[in-house]
Amino acid sequence: MSRSTRDRLVHAAWLGAAALALAGVFALYVRPTFLVTLVDQIWACF
Repeated sequence: MSRSTRDRLVHAAWLGAAALALAGVFALYVRPTFLVTLVDQIWACF
């Protein structure tokens, strides 16, 4: 495998991971009860 092909595959993998992370965050934001629970847990630390 040439260096250029490998670099493109690595770049595509990073883009895919970023897209998956963004999709996961979006999925959590459409569930407001999860966010309320998360904020309550973070607030309990203080």
